[in-house]
Amino acid sequence: MKSNSNSSSRRSFIKKTAASSAFIATAGILPQFSAKSYARILGANDRINVSMMGVNSRGNALAQNFASQKNAEVIHVCDVDSRAILKCLDSVKGRQDRKPKTFTDFRKSLESKDVDAMVIAAPDHWHAPASLLAMEAGKHVYVEKPCSHNPHEGEILVQAAQKYGKVIQMGNQRRSWPNVVEGIKALQSGAIGKVYFGKGWYTNNRKSIGIGKEVEVPNWLDWDLWQGPAPRMKYKDNIVHYNWHWLWHWGTGEALNNGTHMIDLLRWGMQVDYPVKVSSNGGRYRYQDDWETPDTQVINLDFAEGLSMSWEGRSCNGKPIEGSSVGVMFYGENGSMLIPGGNSYSIFDLEGELIKEVKNTQEIDPRNNSNPAELLDALHIQNMFSAIHDGASLNADIDSGHKSTLLVQLGNIAQRTGRSLDIDSTNGHILKDSDAQKLWSRSYENGWEMKL
Repeated sequence: MKSNSNSSSRRSFIKKTAASSAFIATAGILPQFSAKSYARILGANDRINVSMMGVNSRGNALAQNFASQKNAEVIHVCDVDSRAILKCLDSVKGRQDRKPKTFTDFRKSLESKDVDAMVIAAPDHWHAPASLLAMEAGKHVYVEKPCSHNPHEGEILVQAAQKYGKVIQMGNQRRSWPNVVEGIKALQSGAIGKVYFGKGWYTNNRKSIGIGKEVEVPNWLDWDLWQGPAPRMKYKDNIVHYNWHWLWHWGTGEALNNGTHMIDLLRWGMQVDYPVKVSSNGGRYRYQDDWETPDTQVINLDFAEGLSMSWEGRSCNGKPIEGSSVGVMFYGENGSMLIPGGNSYSIFDLEGELIKEVKNTQEIDPRNNSNPAELLDALHIQNMFSAIHDGASLNADIDSGHKSTLLVQLGNIAQRTGRSLDIDSTNGHILKDSDAQKLWSRSYENGWEMKL
């Protein structure tokens, strides 16, 4: 834990970053932000009161970021892990004056009229159900990626946002990073000509999760509420807090854990929505343990617009691609564009010679699971606040978030069925494959069914 003086310094730095974004908007780098909108937000007397749901890792980092915003205050901290609550309280100390109230059950927080928005960073199986409950309670939502555990949940969230008229921003933060926005704009303006192929990737050196043993639930954990909408399973000693990612019952694998970000960049840059064909190859190769999802996976997507994209995930071999552990490359008729893990991009000609490079303005660690780019992510948070106050367009609204999440979900469904899928390009639905369609949704614990 950093000292209070360091925390205060960082808070001041983040506030200066938020203030400088008004200049960025005026300069035209982020056209979706108006100078008038930023002036109103940064000078507002009314702060947005935030409730944090799930604060063990990424949620703890988000709590620090929201607490550091001039126009927000974290008033509630919610987690089924009592240790995580205490750690989060300590983390926000020095970033805001107020000490948040704490709740084991986030639904108690939603009953409060003081809460304006809920930030959801619980495990994947909670993202959509918690978002729906928050909107039903009249709260705005910031939900980490992926926005849903399965496609059906994503569609419900899109419908719920329309029904309840609430702002819901997904945490694909690169949509608010200035140099990435500039690069995508250049791409769409023809910087490399017509784009016909895009490649995304993520690499890491994750260790084995071993074979879990059924043990007594720790006294610091509400295991029943941790499972929430998922049908009940016995507690094992290798699930909480991170390894649930690799179990289909709660997680969505590396494809949605990190692939969502890169597929979103590809879909955004190539200006497509739904594919016509999806395939996936890979498996759990490196270790013999409880890990179910692929540790090695290549998802391919073909679109009716006459272009394709792919995503490569290697969870247990961290050899970088194009010098970065995470990134995307666009290939066009006149050259290619690289957007690596940070706030930067490079353009190459057809011979691979560098012709333009826009470098990072902040060091970023893509393998940092909790807080890789705090200052840049503040721009994504401010975009949400602007939408709440002024009705500004969201950089990552739920419709866009669902479409990007769906593409990798379809990849996982193709992987699990062992065959390519034909897709309706008008809505992303699977065509003429009853086995694959069974994975469109999931079973729920009785009383937790997700429906409007």
